[in-house]
Amino acid sequence: MTIHILVGTTSGNTEFLAQEISDHLQQQGFAPEFHDLPEYQAIAQQDCTWILCIATHGAGEYADSIAQFMQDIEQHKPDLSRLKIAIVAVGDSSYDTYCKAGQDAEQLLTQLGAEQIIPRLEIDMMIELDPEGKAMQWLKNWQDRLTS
Repeated sequence: MTIHILVGTTSGNTEFLAQEISDHLQQQGFAPEFHDLPEYQAIAQQDCTWILCIATHGAGEYADSIAQFMQDIEQHKPDLSRLKIAIVAVGDSSYDTYCKAGQDAEQLLTQLGAEQIIPRLEIDMMIELDPEGKAMQWLKNWQDRLTS
């Protein structure tokens, strides 16, 4: 099963974290496809797994690089019943919209039928000294679910 890593970032921090996840999966024998500007038509209808690494921007919005993709999904409302998802939500706990974009993505995708195979990871960039390490531990703990 193909694994797509979809990135929602504005500053680039979340892209770096997503690249670490991609590199780890490659070392484990997977061949993940990396999308730093995901396009709806290219991947929305596939039977696959998405790992979404999404930063919250502004007042709880999706980061620039994934905003159009999520708007397209919300508009088209595809049947995602063959899709498996895992979400890494990145935010800053000093804001009341902490990790809202990741939470919103999870809600939308599961409402459209996607199966959440790994519990959402929330990374607080305000206090987390090693966000990549936290993501790697999360991935290692749940990696077996990517292939089941």
